Amino acid sequence: MSAVQRELSFRFLAQPTDVNFGGKVHGGAVMKWIDQAAYAAAVGWSGAYCVTAALSGLQFIAPIRIGDLVTVQVKLIRTGRSSMHYAVDVLARDLKAHEQRLATSCVIVFVALDEADGKPVPVPSWQPQSAEDRRLADSADELARLSKAMESAMLAARGES
Repeated sequence: MSAVQRELSFRFLAQPTDVNFGGKVHGGAVMKWIDQAAYAAAVGWSGAYCVTAALSGLQFIAPIRIGDLVTVQVKLIRTGRSSMHYAVDVLARDLKAHEQRLATSCVIVFVALDEADGKPVPVPSWQPQSAEDRRLADSADELARLSKAMESAMLAARGES
């Protein structure tokens, strides 16, 4: 697969309908943008219908304001048999001041499904090509491990282990 298919960027202006009661873009709106951009990347990579399976390490770092130019950058960092892990950075830029800042980051996981029966289907494999790729893939592995540990702890706390 080419680098074009591995990475995807969405770009748009933050609008007044995106804000919360504090006057900044609502976290739910940012999460929707992340999900939409990663969905487009996952479908493009796999050629199949995809669903969100997990979101890890979500950090709201800086606010996004009305009128900011928002860029949602999605980069494939790991594949499983039917899953694709994406590193996501949401950048915001004040068009008047020309300052860009990292607003949000996370890792999101999609699973490719067969549309007829909804069962997971294999996705094309991706292998790290550089030291940075290996670092990102290792981070995805660690987040997956931590997510499974957290899920087990939550089940145990509810008495469902």
